[in-house]
Amino acid sequence: MTNYGIAIFPSKTIQDDANALRKRYDPHYALITPHITLKEKFSADDDTIEALIPELDRIASKTAPFKIHINKVSTFAPVTNTVYMKVDPIKQLEDLHQKMHEEPFPQNVKYQFVPHITVAQKLGEDEYSDVYGSLGMKHIAYEDVVDRFHLLYQLENGTWTVYETFQFGSEA
Repeated sequence: MTNYGIAIFPSKTIQDDANALRKRYDPHYALITPHITLKEKFSADDDTIEALIPELDRIASKTAPFKIHINKVSTFAPVTNTVYMKVDPIKQLEDLHQKMHEEPFPQNVKYQFVPHITVAQKLGEDEYSDVYGSLGMKHIAYEDVVDRFHLLYQLENGTWTVYETFQFGSEA
């Protein structure tokens, strides 16, 4: 069994800005590119993944490219000391998330869907307060066009890499 996940990678500009923060404050910095998670980590065998790929193709082909907006930093505290760039929740993101949690996909929803790009996590209380306080004062304003999502898999060393990319819109 291999671990898989489904994510959207934002533009290079957003990734670079997120990584400037992640380098210092995110222990997962080296494991995965900045991303918006559509489906949390799940385990599957090769046959299951091969059966899911046509469904992911179908979802992507029926999805038109769309814009996302990132306008502030937020946090999951007090649940976790995670700081993130908040992606405005829009119907297209919510629909993609929902479709990836219906049959034939594994049912593995742990939390309510909050579109975001993590920039800091696993912080102690004092460090969390400092990081969130300083980032909260930063002006953040991004607009990005999303036209694909990626099926990722986790390597033995913990890093995530792209298994397959699904382009939007052939039937949208």
